[in-house]
Amino acid sequence: MTPPVFAHGHLRLYLLSLLSERSMHGYELIQALSERFGGTYVPSAGTIYPRLAKLEEDGLVTKQSDGRKTVYEITAAGRAELAARGHELDGIELELGDSVRRLADEVRLSVNDAMKTLRADLAAATRDARGEGTAGRDDPRVAARMSLRDAEAAINDFRQQLRSDLRAEVSLGRLDPAIVELITRRLTELRREVTAALRG
Repeated sequence: MTPPVFAHGHLRLYLLSLLSERSMHGYELIQALSERFGGTYVPSAGTIYPRLAKLEEDGLVTKQSDGRKTVYEITAAGRAELAARGHELDGIELELGDSVRRLADEVRLSVNDAMKTLRADLAAATRDARGEGTAGRDDPRVAARMSLRDAEAAINDFRQQLRSDLRAEVSLGRLDPAIVELITRRLTELRREVTAALRG
C-alpha cells in the first residue's frame, strides 16, 4: 500500500502556505498541488474540501462566493499560524520531494507492467492473425482476449478525449467543480453497471 503523501497535519499547513501566495478556489488548490508534484499526485475534492472546511472552522481561512466558485483566503490568524510553523515547511518540502520521487517510481513501474502486458497481447494478436490453428479462432479465451482488447481501447479513447477536453477548460481558467462531481458520479454508476453485468 502506498504511504500517504502528506504526514498528519502537513496538508493543512501546506494549504495555508498556498493560500498565503494568493486567494484560490478549491479546484485551483488541487491544480496547484498537482503542479508541485509534476502531475504524479492529484488530491481528490474529498481530500481538499474537508480540510478547507476545518481551516475555516478554526478561523484560519475565510471563503467568499465568486459566481459559481467559492474562493478561499487566508486570515490574519492563518498567517500567524503559518509564521509560527514556518520552520516546518522546509521539512515538508523535503518530504514532498521524496514523495514525488516515490510516486514517479511507481508510475514507471506501472508503465513498465503495462508495456509488458501490451507486448504479450500484441504477440497473442499476431499469433491469432496468422491463424495458428483454426481451432484457436473458436477458442473462447481467444474471443475473450479480443473483447478485452476492444474494451481497453474504448476506455483509453474515452479517457484521452475527456482529459483533453478538461485540460482545454483549465487552459481557459475554468473548470466547474460540478463537472468533476458529474464525472465521478457517472463513472461510479457505470462501473457498478458493468460489474453487475459481469457477475450476472
